[in-house]
This record gives sequence, structure tokens and C-alpha cells, in this order.
Amino acid sequence: MTNKQSVRVDYSARFKKDLKRLNKKYRNIRADVQTFIEQLERGETPGDQVQGVKYTVYKARIKSTDMAKGARGSYRVIYYIRTTDHIFLVTMYAKSEQSDISQDEIRRIVETLEPPKE
Repeated sequence: MTNKQSVRVDYSARFKKDLKRLNKKYRNIRADVQTFIEQLERGETPGDQVQGVKYTVYKARIKSTDMAKGARGSYRVIYYIRTTDHIFLVTMYAKSEQSDISQDEIRRIVETLEPPKE
């Protein structure tokens, strides 16, 4: 999916916490993530859609300039497409530290981003 308008990218509290924790170990993580954010702002949707979550959520791989090469030398970012022009970065982790994240955990985090139903 690519669109011409600029996409707003926001961060969940969980994502901010994850980024802060990972920044202590991986000094170039902010630059690595910034490149990814720029892709999202251009309307690109990198990664694969996560199945089994009732929201439009993707998991993407971000190459790390601090880690060894290969699949384990990268980060995983989970992001939620709220609308065509508004995306939330939900959570992230280093593949070398965590192998995966459950659908239930993703759903719980995304639900904290949604306004309460009336």
C-alpha cells in the first residue's frame, strides 16, 4: 500500500519504554528506527500483517547497525494502522533477546490506544 499523503506516526507508551530500554544496549537504535518511521510517513507498509488480531497490525524487521548480521541481528517492530493517515508504533524488541510476541499481548497494547466505546 502506498499513498500520496503524509502519514502521522505516533508511539504507544509501551513502544517508548521499549525504545528507552533498548537504547541502553544499542546506541544506534534511534537512527535505525528513524529510517523505518520515514518509510511509514511516506505511506509504505513494510513487514507482514499479524493474523489473529482484530486490528490492522503489522510486524516488520528493522536492520540493526549495532548487532551482528542476519535475522537475529535486527529488531522487530509491531505497528498498528489506525487509519490510512495515522499509524501507532506499538512495541519493539531485539530478535536476539525475544523470539516473538503473542497475539494476545499485541491486542492488549493496541486496545490501550483505542478510545473507549460508548
